Amino acid sequence: MEEEDQQNVADLVKELVIRLVAENPTSSSSHPPNIQSSLRYSIRILSSRLTPSVAPDAAAIAESTKRRLATQGKSSQALTFADLYTKFASKTGPGSVDNKWAVLYLLKIISEDRKNVNSQLDSSVLLPNLGLNEAESREESRVLGGRGSGEKGWSNGVLLVSKDPENLREIAFREYVNLVKEENEVSEEALVRDVLYACQGIDGKYVKFDSNAGGYVLSDLVKVPRGTRIMVRKLCELGWLFRKVKGYISESMDGFLSADVGTIGQAFCAALQDELSDYYKLLAVLEAQAMNLIPLVSETVSSGNYLSLRRLSVWFAEPMVKMRLMAVLVDKCRVLRGGAMAGAIHMHAQHGDPLVHEFMGRLLRRVCSPLFEMVRSWVLEGELEDVFAEFFIVGQPVKAESLWREGYMLHVGMLPSFISQSLAQRILRTGKSINFLRVCCEDLGWADAAGTTTRRWGLGYGETDALESLVDGAAKRVDKHLLDVIYNQYKFKEHCLAIKRYLLLGQGDFVQYLMDIVGPELSEPANTISSFQLAGLLETAIRSSNVQYDDRDILDRLKVKMMPHETGDRGWDVFSLEYDARVPLDTVFTESMMTKYLRIFNFLWKLRRVEHAHIGAWKTMKPNCITSRSFMKLQKSVKLQLLSTLRRCQVLWDEMNHFISNFQYYIMFEVLEVSWCNFLNEMEVAKDLVDLLAAHEKYLHSIVEKSLLGERSQTLYSSLFALLDLILKFRSHADRLSEGINELQARTIESSAPSRDKSKMKKRLNDKSSEPGSWISDGRKALTQRAGEFLRNMGQDLDAVAKEYSSLLEDFISKLPMQQHIDLKFLLFRLDFTEFYSQLHRTHMVEQSCCSWLTNQSTLHCLSVRWCMLLSDGLVWKFMV
Repeated sequence: MEEEDQQNVADLVKELVIRLVAENPTSSSSHPPNIQSSLRYSIRILSSRLTPSVAPDAAAIAESTKRRLATQGKSSQALTFADLYTKFASKTGPGSVDNKWAVLYLLKIISEDRKNVNSQLDSSVLLPNLGLNEAESREESRVLGGRGSGEKGWSNGVLLVSKDPENLREIAFREYVNLVKEENEVSEEALVRDVLYACQGIDGKYVKFDSNAGGYVLSDLVKVPRGTRIMVRKLCELGWLFRKVKGYISESMDGFLSADVGTIGQAFCAALQDELSDYYKLLAVLEAQAMNLIPLVSETVSSGNYLSLRRLSVWFAEPMVKMRLMAVLVDKCRVLRGGAMAGAIHMHAQHGDPLVHEFMGRLLRRVCSPLFEMVRSWVLEGELEDVFAEFFIVGQPVKAESLWREGYMLHVGMLPSFISQSLAQRILRTGKSINFLRVCCEDLGWADAAGTTTRRWGLGYGETDALESLVDGAAKRVDKHLLDVIYNQYKFKEHCLAIKRYLLLGQGDFVQYLMDIVGPELSEPANTISSFQLAGLLETAIRSSNVQYDDRDILDRLKVKMMPHETGDRGWDVFSLEYDARVPLDTVFTESMMTKYLRIFNFLWKLRRVEHAHIGAWKTMKPNCITSRSFMKLQKSVKLQLLSTLRRCQVLWDEMNHFISNFQYYIMFEVLEVSWCNFLNEMEVAKDLVDLLAAHEKYLHSIVEKSLLGERSQTLYSSLFALLDLILKFRSHADRLSEGINELQARTIESSAPSRDKSKMKKRLNDKSSEPGSWISDGRKALTQRAGEFLRNMGQDLDAVAKEYSSLLEDFISKLPMQQHIDLKFLLFRLDFTEFYSQLHRTHMVEQSCCSWLTNQSTLHCLSVRWCMLLSDGLVWKFMV
């Protein structure tokens, strides 16, 4: 395989030498005699270790070639070469050239040899086939007009043409120059100079700014070719763009001290000014080249540094792109400031052109420098250094208790697009935590927690990972320190437990004793109750229960609160307890949260009051009241009526007690204890103050929803309160029944006592006999009559209460399955464990359906009878019967 490759290389070298040395490559004649010597010479050169004296840099050779073409006035060829080289350099893989530099260097050497052949046609030392080709020779013969030309042919491998003894070529060039002068009143040098002036925002002699056209234009009075006029207009676009950018910078410099510009606007203007400085340097170089005269067509084209309009278009290619970008940014940012300006500039940086991407990155690094400095100062020091309101975090003066929720907010309009919403929230929370520690907690260890003693972070545009690392690290340290201060120094958990024990009535002995001693006071009208006296009773309840061993700071926060009352309200309706949550705990226990606690307390206090009243009714219904021997002397009918009434009252009390005990169990264990356990678990896993606030809010929301205090449970809440009011009404009936039985018992004992004791009993009951409606002053017969009447009335009242209670309870239970909260279904299970109320509800539904059907049938029967009575024909009546 290697021998075949070497043979192929030798054949290719031989064919190349024949094509270069032969006098006529197209001829099929035999090879010249010097072909062997040339072949041996070429093989010896290829086999040697000779290397070029230049460094193997393909990019440098390509740039040199492009520059030489541009200086020769071949701008279009320079652009074509640049495009071809880009494609050639980017091609990789199979079929591509590995040594690209060698190929470019070979083409460059061949081009230089070709140029030498064109200038020295008689040279015999060069390769003969690198001379003018046939097409070029025909072109030159055409220029000479065909006069005096000899025969055209090949001589020593070089195409020869006849000479021009009459200088017709020079005459043609002079005629062309004269024609150009006739078409152009202004030289190209003058136009180039005016274009350079226009690019600096200065009016030239021929090119001036036209406000109507909105740009620099060449006057119509100046006679120039249409192509030249179009080129001048295109080049002067750079001056129009420069004028717009320069005007924006001037306006911004005049308003640097106002809030409309700001530090980010100043940085943007400084970045634009730096780019214009590079632009000025380019214009200085071009002005130096514009001092050189443009060579005529007849003169030999050299690589001199002269400047023409075409060359100027090549020089302006890259500045035009940058200036257009700056003009677009100026128009976009004219009404923007701060983070919104940085975000708008960032949107234009999403570009696929490497030149545009690099330019926008350099510009954004300057623009975003003040913004990232604000972020660093806020995250590490909690300082809001935003004099011109440019930052995406805004602060406002508030009280200490509102600092966390209202002191600092996120301004979405100033949030740049390269900072995500989640990152912005972490930045906001970190700075708020530092200010919360410093202002509300009066903590001095926040600086060490934030890490401000470490080195200053060098943040910049494009360093998103570094920014997130800075924010996450500072947030983790500050949040941990903040929770330590809240838990340890301010005893947050102890205060939450105290609120649960006092406001949520979790301390049973304290609540029971408090209700016993304040009951008589709260039974009075609300406008006659003294809050100072209730405060003394509260202190008595504290000293008489296990609460007295709690922390004194916690006990001092518990106070009596009298809610606004209306006419007819009792003390039970306006009495409540409140807990004084001071700074910084009032950030968690806000006014709205304490309002929810007050609603829960009123609900639980009402429930405990009903339970307390119901237990009091039991005390008046002791079994020994009906087993007394004094009732044995009553008439049998009265005795049976009394026993029936007492039994009815006892059965109704048991039904109500079943409801109260089960509902009380549901509230205390299924609602309060379960919510408290969940709150403790979430408190343990909380990583920052936001998590702690969310856990507390969830804790309160759970209690409110499960306790039927939510918006979706209002109908059920109304039914529940109707039941509780009815139970209190039953307590009044039970008390009235107890008083009547006690009076009947006293009268019975007095009538059956010996004569020597009657005088004493009459004297003892003398006061009661004077009361209106008293039974004691009546005789035995009247006593029996009054007792029977009283027991009948009490039986009717108890029946009415029982009927209303059954209806309300049935309505309450029927609404429980429609509630969305799953815990309320457990309440239904406890209240209707034996499905007694469900069967009763179905029975009532069937009875109502039957009654409705019977009512409809009776209505139809009555209508038919009425119709028959109105008929006068007896046959019809007989037929109907």
